[in-house]
Amino acid sequence: MSHTAAPVGVRLRVDIAPECSIGPGKIALLEQIERSGSLSKAARMLKMSYRRAWLLLEDLNRNLGQPVTTASVGGAGGGGARITPFGRQVVAAFREVERVAATAAGQQLQWLLQNREAVHPVPVAPRRAVTRSLARAGEPTPAANEADGSRPQKRGRAAKRS
Repeated sequence: MSHTAAPVGVRLRVDIAPECSIGPGKIALLEQIERSGSLSKAARMLKMSYRRAWLLLEDLNRNLGQPVTTASVGGAGGGGARITPFGRQVVAAFREVERVAATAAGQQLQWLLQNREAVHPVPVAPRRAVTRSLARAGEPTPAANEADGSRPQKRGRAAKRS
């Protein structure tokens, strides 16, 4: 039985300076601007607010020393945003580093992937990291409430009236 290298996903963030990093979100934004020719369309496609998208571009333009995009003011033909040649270089470099990192991770972790396949022959859906606690400190989680049949405690005015 031959084992081919299982695909390994790598989420990469490159820290350029203490206050500037390039990651999947900024790169996806640049790629979407390239496709749509518009910051607002790119933001909508990525389910991101226009303000958030604008701030991400400002961060890149300010910290990389050269602009990654240019904007044109609206008018008869409408406004828009364009990725600069430097911006295309940034995207290409990031995607290449990402590709090399995924290849290296696949090669280095092949033993682990084979072991996982032996234990879990059915593919496991990718999991997202929990970025914040869903419950307040000392408060039982909804799952814990279901398990013991209790109801969550009331907070605020409702708790004071009870």
